[in-house]
Amino acid sequence: MLILPIKKKWFDMIASGEKTEEYREIKPYYDSRFMNTFGFILVGGQMVYGDAAPEEIRKPWPVPVVFRNGYSKDSPEVVCKCTLQFGKGKPEWGAEPGKIYYVLKIEEVSAWQN
Repeated sequence: MLILPIKKKWFDMIASGEKTEEYREIKPYYDSRFMNTFGFILVGGQMVYGDAAPEEIRKPWPVPVVFRNGYSKDSPEVVCKCTLQFGKGKPEWGAEPGKIYYVLKIEEVSAWQN
């Protein structure tokens, strides 16, 4: 399962259901992690997934993702079911205006651990 560290402010907002998106920069580090977790490939800068993706990499969406408040295995964490897309984020949720990100859409907060 993908584990993403996150600052306390955003962690609390996600855990409460207030924040329904999390953003990550588009760069090779996240390309490979998200491709493996969400089962897509990049073709011409576009995500190809679902029936259009090769059968061996397909994964059902939404995908469980762990958001952890810190880097320790004992840090508080919340498990969310997420989908993924490219897009602009909301500045009030930490995105730079006009910048394109990987946008993790939080469909459900399914478990919380302190």
